Amino acid sequence: MSAPTRTRRIRSTCLLVAVVAVLAAACSSSSKPPATSAKSETTTNPKATPPSGAWPYPNADLANTRQAPGSTISSTNVSQLQQAWTFRITSKSDAGVGTMTMSPVVVDGVVYIQDMQANVYALDLATGKLRWEHQFNTRVLGGPGPNGVAVADGLVYGDTNFTVFALSAATGKTVWLDNNLLPGGHGIVGGGSGGGLYGADGVFDIQPQVIAGRVYLASAIGSGQGGGILLALDATTGKVIWKFSTMIGSDAVVRAVGAGGAWEPPLVGNDGSVTFGIGNPYQPPATAIAQPAPLLYADSAVNLDAATGKLRWYYQAVPNDFQDHDLQTSPIAASINGAPVVIAAGKMGYVYAINAQTGALLWKTPVGVHNGHDNDGLLALEHKLHLTAPVTVEPAALGGVLSNPAVADNTVYVSTVDEPITYTKLSQYLGGAAPSHPPTGEIEALNLATGAVEWDTKLPQMALGATTVSGDLVFSTLYGGELIALNRTTGAIVYRHQLPTTTNAPLDVFGNTVIVSAGGPLTGKLVSGNAEVTGGGNSQVVAYTVP
Repeated sequence: MSAPTRTRRIRSTCLLVAVVAVLAAACSSSSKPPATSAKSETTTNPKATPPSGAWPYPNADLANTRQAPGSTISSTNVSQLQQAWTFRITSKSDAGVGTMTMSPVVVDGVVYIQDMQANVYALDLATGKLRWEHQFNTRVLGGPGPNGVAVADGLVYGDTNFTVFALSAATGKTVWLDNNLLPGGHGIVGGGSGGGLYGADGVFDIQPQVIAGRVYLASAIGSGQGGGILLALDATTGKVIWKFSTMIGSDAVVRAVGAGGAWEPPLVGNDGSVTFGIGNPYQPPATAIAQPAPLLYADSAVNLDAATGKLRWYYQAVPNDFQDHDLQTSPIAASINGAPVVIAAGKMGYVYAINAQTGALLWKTPVGVHNGHDNDGLLALEHKLHLTAPVTVEPAALGGVLSNPAVADNTVYVSTVDEPITYTKLSQYLGGAAPSHPPTGEIEALNLATGAVEWDTKLPQMALGATTVSGDLVFSTLYGGELIALNRTTGAIVYRHQLPTTTNAPLDVFGNTVIVSAGGPLTGKLVSGNAEVTGGGNSQVVAYTVP
């Protein structure tokens, strides 16, 4: 693969920032970030009820349902939420996407968080005060996160760009660390964000899932043979149990396209399986049309034997993708008429219900705005696609379903981003024209059994907080820095609260508590065709409680 091709691929992070902030200039090279220190500080409100409860897994439970565990928060008391504490983080924001993009994990009265320099913090749940901090100060190369940690059996598990680690949950001291899991080459050549080449095996940028003595995680943006890699490690020693390559086919095709891998925590089933949502391949429209290929297992739900890593089944949502249509959200375990199913979703703007035993599709439903290009990859594969530039597609590189959905009772709750991208040339990766207006969003409720839309609430901004169900409410956050709650039956917004700064991270709801990671991503606007940076900064984790 030529260097220019690979550089364009890595520049997708710059495009993402441009779309989020409406800023073509938000990406710039930078040196290694300054060391984080205990200058981070906590402010506690003595008049508020102390937080209590637990959020023990990245998506609340092992089924990834994002149902608030033990929550007492509902429409009857949500208006009484008040700030209990804030924890300010001083580490540097990463390429305009903020300082925090992860979901906190809360276990045994401790909140565990990771910033975008991979530093890990343990906070006292009741007071927000820092218990310990483990510094890595490694600039996240993979893009916008999510990052984040998992906690199990007294250990905290996480990753940096090329390293996986286990820390003592009590002290933050290293128990084991391995920086040789991605042998395809470390580092980048030619600069920081927006330039340079990643190693063939990609980089780690995922919040792990840990259960039954295994750590499940994956690399992303792999440019070499096999693309991104799925892994299971021994939780006690860190030794590799198995690896699975997410891009198959001829070596020449895989190296020319690359990517795959996974971004979000997998689903560890009670049937001895683990299911990952796989990322997109990187190719321009011209390549997809001239040299079409299915590019398995990109844009797929991949179900593996949890003990051996052997493939059980897969479902590919978008073959021959050239629009950055990952199927990247965490798969969710659910049941339809007594039969186990997996709910998957991604940037193609569809939600899928898949038979958990066979991988057969039960239903799929489009969410958000679509402008007629959903089947372009398949049409190209059948030699039926004829495009001419300029061409605008929606959903695009930062559209569709970006954050994890929730499932409760007989309903799927999903947030979408509405933002088109224009390819001014068919040789461009992910489009070439920055959007002329900020993205908008929607939160929709789908019937779990049929996929039918029950309600659809339009939003003036992206809702990236990951939908989270508590009682008769669905919580999320808006990118500009607002906590919202919607009525689960009607979709009406019944609660709004302005956060200290902007946010693009999942939120936690549990017990009497809502925790929001307000990482301060950049906002902006176009002024006379030029990008003007505004907003962002003042990064902090905030805990709110009801009496």
